[in-house]
Amino acid sequence: MFSSFSAGIIAKLTAFFMSFVMFLCPGVNYPEIEVDVSDDITNYQYVFVHGLNGWGEYAFYYDLMPYWGMFGGDMMKYLNARGYKCAAASVDPNASAWDRACELYAQLTGTRVDYGKEHSERCNHNRYGKDYTGKALIKSWSETDKINLLGHSFGGATVLMLLDLLKDGSEAERASTNPADLSELFTGGKEDMVYSITTLSAPLNGTTASEPKSESTASDGGNIIGSITSLLNMTGDDRDPKDTAHYDLTIDGAMELLENIEIVDNVYYFSQPCAVTTKDENGNWVYDKRDVEIFYRSGVDDIVNWTGYTEKGYYCDESWQENDGLVNTVSAKAPFDAPQKPFDRDNIVPGEYNVFETFYGDHMSLMGGFFIRTNIREYYPDLMDMINNIG
Repeated sequence: MFSSFSAGIIAKLTAFFMSFVMFLCPGVNYPEIEVDVSDDITNYQYVFVHGLNGWGEYAFYYDLMPYWGMFGGDMMKYLNARGYKCAAASVDPNASAWDRACELYAQLTGTRVDYGKEHSERCNHNRYGKDYTGKALIKSWSETDKINLLGHSFGGATVLMLLDLLKDGSEAERASTNPADLSELFTGGKEDMVYSITTLSAPLNGTTASEPKSESTASDGGNIIGSITSLLNMTGDDRDPKDTAHYDLTIDGAMELLENIEIVDNVYYFSQPCAVTTKDENGNWVYDKRDVEIFYRSGVDDIVNWTGYTEKGYYCDESWQENDGLVNTVSAKAPFDAPQKPFDRDNIVPGEYNVFETFYGDHMSLMGGFFIRTNIREYYPDLMDMINNIG
């Protein structure tokens, strides 16, 4: 079993290595796989949202290394060429779900990022961010021209937060802000602008990779997520430590988010859990290193070897040990208190999580993999055809 110190060092080194390679290595287009789109009708466009330390189309290095596709080639170009309307958002790689949702909204509407007067003052950071006026990610967005949101990893919490703000807005922002100065995001009543949400290997209930594994007083808290975010945190401000991805990814932080996120009755929810661990004849969790990216091997060991209590007293038992190297499989299925059922193509209803069968692969598999490549050129067209043909 890796110690917290060892896991932290490995995470720092692998995060640095990934950042270096992503800047220098161009994506490679492999021979294309034929996809039958004869029945394809993209009713509503698809917006992909990356996870922790990810990036999207606004990043200048996306063409060098696309997050969606990696070395297998840009999945957005591949899907768009086949008639699927797709776009990849670029939100802050280490910010909180709230801040990322505000950024996503600004990109989708072609407006300046407004984190909210009350939120920014309480969390001690600037109220406004980048201005996307004239640079909207998509051409149109309304109740009749809806979107399908797909969030990988922490992108799952991001899209859920956006939907919740679209529906309810923010009472705190409305109370503290002059109506003439209030972002439309915080007024609510816009949930009909979203058709479906798909979470992909998302730590919906948090991940034990964010939980302290020792009495370490280091800034990373003795865990893998903390190591990565502390290494790559570029904010340079004194914001509230709870207004970060690191906190929202803890079990306690994720459950705080979920307390305020309601299921929207007319939105379709899908979730794709992943796992690269299996049980041997002795009931122990094992994995084949050939199926796990080198950056996630310490994460697999870290998760399968830990049970314990969170700071607020929630107990993570053995059911949390199955994982994809960064996210516990049980956490990626659905928020624990949300209505949910196994996916049934003939019985898809809105207002509850339709949970797909667990996908065998590590945390990068649904992005196409890095050194260990996954054929996602069949996965996403099948997913989109299903969504397009609901009902």
